[in-house]
Amino acid sequence: MKYSTLPKSLFTKNRKKFMSAMKSKSLAVFNSNDVFSTGADTTLPFHQHRNIFYLSGVDQEESILLLFPDAKNKAHREMLFLKETNDHIAVWEGEKLNKLQATSVSGIESIFWLTDFDRLFREVMAEAETVYLDTNEHYRQAVEMESREDRFIKKTKAKYPAHHWERSYPILERLRGVKELEEIDLIQHACSITEKGFRRILDFVKPGVTEYEIEAEFSHEFLRNRSRGFAYTPIIASGYSACVLHYIENNKTCHDGDMLLLDVGAEYANYASDMTRTIPVSGKFTVRQKAVYQAVQRVKDEATKLLVPGTMWDAYHVEVGKMMTSELLGLGLLDKADVQNESSEHPAYKKYFMHGTSHHMGLDTHDYGPLKTPMVANMVFTVEPGIYIPEENMGVRLEDDVVIQSKGAPLNLMGNIPIDVEEIEDLMNR
Repeated sequence: MKYSTLPKSLFTKNRKKFMSAMKSKSLAVFNSNDVFSTGADTTLPFHQHRNIFYLSGVDQEESILLLFPDAKNKAHREMLFLKETNDHIAVWEGEKLNKLQATSVSGIESIFWLTDFDRLFREVMAEAETVYLDTNEHYRQAVEMESREDRFIKKTKAKYPAHHWERSYPILERLRGVKELEEIDLIQHACSITEKGFRRILDFVKPGVTEYEIEAEFSHEFLRNRSRGFAYTPIIASGYSACVLHYIENNKTCHDGDMLLLDVGAEYANYASDMTRTIPVSGKFTVRQKAVYQAVQRVKDEATKLLVPGTMWDAYHVEVGKMMTSELLGLGLLDKADVQNESSEHPAYKKYFMHGTSHHMGLDTHDYGPLKTPMVANMVFTVEPGIYIPEENMGVRLEDDVVIQSKGAPLNLMGNIPIDVEEIEDLMNR
């Protein structure tokens, strides 16, 4: 890992919160992600499953976390199973965590090798009545392959059919949606790395550069600041490409007169940042570009003010829709007839602003977090309105990451990243 050592107290707190929500005489199991092959002997870089990381801090493949707060043997209440390192692995892959290191990272005292898992699992299953399984129920999940966790669930249900089964997801959705202060600091650090990348490209963008060269500039700055890289596949979209919401080819040349939409974010210690800025390739906004840009900025600023404790997700988006409708009328993109003929299922503003305004973020860019209960302090949300006008070859989106506060306005973790028209023009034309 490139990141600095994290405090084990964070993961100890996270486990305590999770175990306090478990039923009596129940245990929970969490597996690492698979290492994915690309063919022959090549693999993709390993990315840890966020749930086992959230609860243990262990960032290593083939790891298993078992939590059993009611275990008769105190040593069995928190158990971490790791791949045992050896001289061959140390030479070819690098050393893995030893038992002392694993305790230092996680705060877990009972560390075992994977070869001990089946024996100890049988032992604790004889005491347990209920098993919490780590199913993937994220509202945006689109997994088409069987994971290491899926295989474990299938095998365990077949071997222990008499046990009761529960899902870890409802607990983790609630817990991960509200961040600890240490987590907010990590997200802030990722945002600060993103800021460095954005300031770097403001000096670099000009007519004739390519989108992939801009992507490379971000990568350079992210890596040199101990980030693993992008928290998600970056969108570097100039001209018409900005009207394609998930444009990721990043292979076009930027032309004079184009607007350039940059949806990028650095990760740090598995925590994400998520920023969007839209800048003029020439370094100067036209009158029309400035009008559209500032309309989006006004919606972003007003929408941010709504992210306070007690706000309901659905009602929030209705209010943001009203703000956007007003701005689109002012830009001449909608008229009164469009608004009079709209329906709640098909509001007029969706023609030019077709996506949501905010999502939870943290360990995942689209993080776990409840959407049907009131918002509470220490939830972290993006705020990202946009206006997309294909007939004008222009898309403008602006996005910041904010923390809901117990009182007052949200804390903007990207408050130092340039966003005002005058500042962007000044930085691009120094």
